[in-house]
Amino acid sequence: MICELIQTLVCYGLDKGLIGKDDEIYIRNRIMQTLNVGAWESCEPLVGLTTDELLEKLEDYAAENGVIEDSGAYRDILGTELMGILTPLPREVNARFREEYAKSPEAATDWYYRFSADTNYYRAGVISRDIRWKYSCGYGDLDITINRSKPEKDPRDIAAARNMPKAAYPACQLCIENTGFHGTLTHPARQNLRPVRMTVDGQDWWFQYSPYGYYNEHCIVFNNEHIPMKIDRSVFDKLFDIIEILPHYFVGSNADLPIVGGSILSHEHFQGGRYTFPMETAPAERKFPLPGFPEVSACTVRWPMSVIRLRSADRKQLGEACDSILRCWRGYSDPAAGVFAETDGVPHNTITPIARRKEGLFECDLVLRNNITSEDRPLGIFHPNPSLHHIKKENIGLIEVMGLAVLPARLAPELELLERAMLSGEDISSDEKLGCHAEWLKDVIARHPEANAQNADAILKEEIGEVFRQVLLDAGVFKRNEAGQAAFMRFIEKARNCV
Repeated sequence: MICELIQTLVCYGLDKGLIGKDDEIYIRNRIMQTLNVGAWESCEPLVGLTTDELLEKLEDYAAENGVIEDSGAYRDILGTELMGILTPLPREVNARFREEYAKSPEAATDWYYRFSADTNYYRAGVISRDIRWKYSCGYGDLDITINRSKPEKDPRDIAAARNMPKAAYPACQLCIENTGFHGTLTHPARQNLRPVRMTVDGQDWWFQYSPYGYYNEHCIVFNNEHIPMKIDRSVFDKLFDIIEILPHYFVGSNADLPIVGGSILSHEHFQGGRYTFPMETAPAERKFPLPGFPEVSACTVRWPMSVIRLRSADRKQLGEACDSILRCWRGYSDPAAGVFAETDGVPHNTITPIARRKEGLFECDLVLRNNITSEDRPLGIFHPNPSLHHIKKENIGLIEVMGLAVLPARLAPELELLERAMLSGEDISSDEKLGCHAEWLKDVIARHPEANAQNADAILKEEIGEVFRQVLLDAGVFKRNEAGQAAFMRFIEKARNCV
């Protein structure tokens, strides 16, 4: 059976164009060595197996024959190593990308995205487990996802990792040194990772897809150097460079402060892709001129968070206008609106910028962010309020800002149990797993007497969508009420005068 499994993997590499006919015996021997298989019998490949199923069977063999320890981390390391054997060298991948790019940027990303899936770096199989739906509200159709793709930590691996010294190489999961990295219990395997080189703002940067993409062609563009995230004038030049290289993609940056920033602030990077987020289609709300930037149009956006949208054919003037608003916001306080630029010397104001090409113009959305905390809101005042934490407690980063909820995996099984409780009327307040939802579910039941076995799932998903709408409203600096919008216009007037 092991020979059939190995032959199936070899044939997979041939079929996907990852290896050539002349590579077949070499690749087979590499796989045999990795699995400690000493003898070969000619055989036909198996049919009907998905990539994940094939790798799982090879991992089963390795665990049963003492090649690896039988745990989630060691299985993932082995599966990635096997795919890495099939994956061409970085110079070959970069050469092919340039070859496709000569045809068009779309041809290059089409090929590279398919390649990333074929090498199983982009985990298409496990991503398909995510639960997705849309929630229609006054701000358009919000995207809701329950993220089930990232594997849960194996308790055995967690225990073993406690006894391992903290590795300093690679410095983080975004460093270029991850290319081909073998993986450990504390750092994921990346033998099948092949980033593509880019020149951004005159420097070496790299482009790759996210292994657990949240949307179509979810990519990461990262600095060759391990330097911290920083939102300044140069960020706009970098964003505009990227959308000139890949004009069919949007690209954005997480904010550069804790709480409102992303999960990795230690390495400068952006996220992008070929996807239209709800925020992109949100209409202009109030247009206003920017003195000193006659080629730039500006408006606020009808969105739960506080967004300023700038557009221009002149990217240099657009970058300067964006920087002018950024600098004004960095130092802006409005106590009546609860906005403070700093407290005790700690800065609070920053932005989440998103750039795209639209109708031949450069377009940039600046989402105003503030990470101030209080004694009763230690996770942030402009953060989901505690009554929403049973659904969404995590930071609101770039992806959520644009209208895509990334909800924790725990909600998938909880959703089924909540549906059962909703229909049975059982009290879940003392339930260890579901107790956090008790008050919310009670309110949902009271407002939906029509609930039955046919519509309960849809009702719960609709209500979760409403929670996410409220999450975005909470994260907005200037609230969507008369006082909040008046405060927003006070800042706009200040920003116009800062120019």
